[in-house]
Amino acid sequence: MSQHKADLILVLVTMFWGSSYIFMKIGMESLAVFNLIALRFLVAFVAAAILFFRVLGKFDVATMVFSMIQSVLLLGVFSFIMYGMKTVSTSKAGFLVSLTVVFVPLVHACIVKKLPGRRALCGTLIALLGIYVLTGSASIGLSAGSVFLIIGALFNAIYIEFTGRIIHCVNLIPFSIYQMGFVAVVAFVFSAAFERPHLPDSASVWISVLGLGLLCSAAGYLLQAAAQRYTTSLHAGLIFTLEPIFAVFFAFLADGEQMSFHEYVGAVLVLASLVIMELKPRFLQHIKGGFRARITQIKTKFSRFVAKI
Repeated sequence: MSQHKADLILVLVTMFWGSSYIFMKIGMESLAVFNLIALRFLVAFVAAAILFFRVLGKFDVATMVFSMIQSVLLLGVFSFIMYGMKTVSTSKAGFLVSLTVVFVPLVHACIVKKLPGRRALCGTLIALLGIYVLTGSASIGLSAGSVFLIIGALFNAIYIEFTGRIIHCVNLIPFSIYQMGFVAVVAFVFSAAFERPHLPDSASVWISVLGLGLLCSAAGYLLQAAAQRYTTSLHAGLIFTLEPIFAVFFAFLADGEQMSFHEYVGAVLVLASLVIMELKPRFLQHIKGGFRARITQIKTKFSRFVAKI
């Protein structure tokens, strides 16, 4: 697979994830949060298990234990996101959840007990300013929905950091598949305890569940794992920053949802913070070096012009 093709696949994956917000919004019209999460991951588990049934038996105790631990974190991610989306627009939700990119280096710094670098601090400050403007600059306080979404992004960062640390200790495909199964089971237990679980009662909600399970979970994560082998982490990171853009696009298509001017300003600031976090030092040095070379060229031409005068 060429890098160009891999990048296009990652754009498709990012589009799937951007569409997940509108799918979740539709699903919650008749399904409670844990009910929807259980159905989503049950569909994803069944689809992935059918595709990879031959490798499901290739697991060990570590793979099973880590799958269970990560499933709890993943359940936390989607629980907070979906509770937040009850009172926050789809467009805003996409940008607030994308703060995961900002939280990852901060979580890593806490684990290794080392202060984050200047790039991480700069991205965090810009992200905080973006949140302030995006969620309403007239008020310092955040709404409960916004807080839930930010906590969901934080849980996602913890999930990513822990996955990076255990991924070499497990069998990847069985780990991913069983993880989805455990999320479905735990979510169903919570749904049975605190909600009244039931199957979707309309075509639109069924489409929501199938879209979340097949496209956003099963296909999304499997295609991501396949494509990232053939492209750079810089390309992948920058492509993933498109997720909130796709969220805004699908929200507009589905509900005609639009953002106000100050919300767009906040969204641009959040997006800028994501790009800052994803640009690698070598890439920045390359830009800086090119800029310096250009300045030197201009100075040389100016000096020659002055000498001729």
